[in-house]
Amino acid sequence: MSKNTRRHVHGVFLLNKPLGISSNAALQKVRWLYRAHKAGHTGALDPLATGLLPICLGEATKFSHYLLDASKRYQTTITLGHSTTTGDIEGEVFEQADIPTLNEDMIQQVLSQFTGDILQIPPMYSALKKDGRPLYELARQGIEIDRPARPITIYKIELLGFNENSLTLDVTCSKGTYIRVLGEDIAKALGTYGHLTYLHRVQTGHFELNPQMTIEYLESLQESERDALLLPAFAPVQDLPRLELAEERVKYFRNGQESNVDFPETEAVLVFFSGLCLGLAKVNQYGRLIPQRVLNLA
Repeated sequence: MSKNTRRHVHGVFLLNKPLGISSNAALQKVRWLYRAHKAGHTGALDPLATGLLPICLGEATKFSHYLLDASKRYQTTITLGHSTTTGDIEGEVFEQADIPTLNEDMIQQVLSQFTGDILQIPPMYSALKKDGRPLYELARQGIEIDRPARPITIYKIELLGFNENSLTLDVTCSKGTYIRVLGEDIAKALGTYGHLTYLHRVQTGHFELNPQMTIEYLESLQESERDALLLPAFAPVQDLPRLELAEERVKYFRNGQESNVDFPETEAVLVFFSGLCLGLAKVNQYGRLIPQRVLNLA
């Protein structure tokens, strides 16, 4: 994509990421299809994972961190009997153990141990860094280092089904949760080993997956039809309170300057003028509107 073909396009596309490609590869494909100057995703999915990957284009990237910090919901299958070096089907068999006879009461009792605020040790095969190097680089060299446990929250685990050697779960969790590690830990609590064989994200924050929104579907559309699929640039924070700015205050906001408003003190408010979102701001105790993210949607 040569630079002179790119355009200023702003919004959020809720991609259904396919199996077998990285989140960055999916991002670049969507960016190419939209001919967008700027794009970013909002929480990577491994190549073996599928499902919802919100893609922020243009000015929407100013809000992408809100989705990075948002809760996520996944459907996943844990195959029991052995673990792998990566915690999923991409790794080599690492440890093996017999599988106990499973029943629903036993499984539900174990799942209840992982609901709520828990500590989780991040995997070696992750993008977390040690002295500037991603842990997965060390892992590929056979190097393992101590990783401190981190607090996460599992809001809900629903058992969707099971057989003699696998469980399928629906998991809603906080940011920073590694479903691969959760799967391994659940398997160990059942008295065996396990690894993920399926991982599908169905929700990020308030966004839910629409299975139709694939790369192939985007490719089948004209550019105007693609544009019609985009959510507004402010969609990641659409639930915040809104302030309609007086016309004489607009220039101050667009220049990143404070001004007086008649609005309660708040840490985050969306600022609008005549139906156009100008950006994100906070209002201090003195009624001063302080711009935080100014949108340039021209």
